[in-house]
Amino acid sequence: MAVSAPISSGIRIEIFTLVYMAFETLLSLAAAVAAHSVLLAAFGIDSILELLSGGILLWRLRVEANGGDLERVESAEKRATKLTAIVLLLLCLYVLVSSIYGLVTHARAESSPLGIAVSFAALIVMPYLAYEKKRIARDIQSAALVEDATASITCAYMAGTVLLGLLLNTLFGWWWAEDVAGLVFLFWLGRETLEAFAES
Repeated sequence: MAVSAPISSGIRIEIFTLVYMAFETLLSLAAAVAAHSVLLAAFGIDSILELLSGGILLWRLRVEANGGDLERVESAEKRATKLTAIVLLLLCLYVLVSSIYGLVTHARAESSPLGIAVSFAALIVMPYLAYEKKRIARDIQSAALVEDATASITCAYMAGTVLLGLLLNTLFGWWWAEDVAGLVFLFWLGRETLEAFAES
C-alpha cells in the first residue's frame, strides 16, 4: 500500500522529534543533577512526557499509513493523556514547592553551561518543529498533530524561561532567578496540565 507524501512527512518529523527529545531529556536531567537545579529537572521531566506523546503520535501515523485500526490507537492515546495529566499535575506541585522552598531558604543552584546550551537549542529547534507539524497537519487533517505542534511551541516558551533563569544566575549570581523562573515556568506547565485534563 502506497503511503501518501504528507503522512510520510509526518512520520519523519515525529522520528526527528523523538530523537531530539531523547537527547534533550538526557542532557537536561544530567545538567539538573550536576547543578542541583529544580528548573532543569522540571524541564527534563517535561521532555520525558513529550517523548511519550511523540511516541504515541508516531504510532498513530504509522497505523494510518498502513491502513490500520485508528480506533485502537485513539484509545491508547486517551489512556496516555490521562497518565500524562496526572504526571504534569505532580510536576506542577514539585516545581511550586521546590521554588518556594528555594526562595525561602536562599538555596542556590550552580551555574550550568550545559543547561544553557540545551535550553538555547530548544528555543531554536522547537519553533521549527511546531511550524513543520502544523503544515503537515493541515495536509493530512490531523488534530493530534496540531496538538503536538502546540506542545512544541509550549516547550519553546518553557525553554526561554529556563534559559533566562539560568543566564541570570550564571552571569549575575542572582541566586533567586532560577526559583522565580520556576514559578514563571508554572504558567506554561499549568496550561499544559489543564489541557491534558480537558483532553482526558
